[in-house]
Amino acid sequence: MSIYSEWKDLTDIERNEAEHNKFWNDYLIQEKNVYEYILTNHDEIVEGTVSELAKKFEMENTYFLGFLDGINDSLVKELDLDLLTEDSNIKLEIDFEKLFYNMLDAKAHWLYNLPMWDNIFPQEERDKMTKDYNRSKIAISNKVGRNEPCPCGSGKKYKKCCAQ
Repeated sequence: MSIYSEWKDLTDIERNEAEHNKFWNDYLIQEKNVYEYILTNHDEIVEGTVSELAKKFEMENTYFLGFLDGINDSLVKELDLDLLTEDSNIKLEIDFEKLFYNMLDAKAHWLYNLPMWDNIFPQEERDKMTKDYNRSKIAISNKVGRNEPCPCGSGKKYKKCCAQ
């Protein structure tokens, strides 16, 4: 069984609410610590074996795969998580703009509000990115109102043209 499969199995275990909250709170603290390091040392490309990096970040290999699962689509070159073993060499070359947007998408306010982001994007730029992200999520209706100009370009009201 791959380490990634172990991670998925670990997340799927039936737990009562207290155990569920404890599991995720413990994991999220570890995840936050890794992101604090990565954002502080954003010029460094983190690389090594899975077990070396898990040890560096004081995580179990399984939990580290959970972290990799979360950051994977923010990497310049995504990892095939199913193929990773503890001896697999990995390189975390991060697209920080994509990472910020992915954190917004995940609603991970504890991560996209970390002060270490100041080293990468000034607050004004992060505010603009947040605004652009929020704007992209606004639902826009393609429905034409009966009294609006017809989209066919005839100049008539929709109700007197294509709506008939």
